[in-house]
Amino acid sequence: MAKLYSALLVLSLIWGTSFLFIKILLESFDPYAVVFGRSLFGALILLMIVLVKKEKLVIKNIPKRPLLFVALMNNVIPWLFICTSETKISSGLASIINATTPIWTLVIGFFIFSAKLRKNQWVGVLVGFIGIFILSEIRPGNYFSDNLLGVVLMSCATFCYGMGSHLTKKYLANLSILEISFYTLAMSTVISFAVMLMVSPKSVPEFLHISLLWPFFGLGALGSGIAYLLYYFLVQKGGPEFSSLVTYLAPVSAILWGALLLKETIHLTMILGLGVIFLGVYISSFKMKAKSDKEAAA
Repeated sequence: MAKLYSALLVLSLIWGTSFLFIKILLESFDPYAVVFGRSLFGALILLMIVLVKKEKLVIKNIPKRPLLFVALMNNVIPWLFICTSETKISSGLASIINATTPIWTLVIGFFIFSAKLRKNQWVGVLVGFIGIFILSEIRPGNYFSDNLLGVVLMSCATFCYGMGSHLTKKYLANLSILEISFYTLAMSTVISFAVMLMVSPKSVPEFLHISLLWPFFGLGALGSGIAYLLYYFLVQKGGPEFSSLVTYLAPVSAILWGALLLKETIHLTMILGLGVIFLGVYISSFKMKAKSDKEAAA
């Protein structure tokens, strides 16, 4: 449990800065290019790790279809949603909505993977969605505002993350953490590059500017490559619900970095919404946390 909680803390710090890097990159790139760059740098750093450690990756008989679905649901699609949402809302608000991932993980587990939910988990789901409603700032005549659209797009991203964690646990349990991370990022690189060429071919020359690549290193190499090794470790050793608890801590660092470096305003509704979402996640995971603590003590 000590390793699990250490990985959880480090991952939350890394992913907290990811929203900052995305906001910076969107000043020079469109969302499709950001997704490609993030996938590319993530795959490259993992390839370097494979070569240094002289790891042998199994190529034959790998579950190609499940890997493809996980690459889409954990990388390409949610990252595109996140990037597009950050053209509408602040990086801090995006990170707060990302904290609803455990809520979506429970809902998806119940409706799609036949998981049973306890009463407190249903209460937690309800409280979590109240938090999203608060962040949406829905008012009469405000149904098509940028803020609401950004919230909806980020909610779609968290839905994808919830689906991806269940697919990983169910279909990729026989692969190593490094294999899952590398294969999914490699597939994401190919897919996102093809999409970028079709939708935004003018973005390709921008990658020749060295000065624009440093944020990609932070977002891709750290936020995707190293971070996904930690994430899949949490999924395999702690389960989908435990791994999704990383969203507890990431918004705090994201909000602080956004305020300090990007001069983003911290609104009262953001703090209130974050508190309500955290309450929902805590209520829904209370029994699981108690069980984990008991196992650790044993």
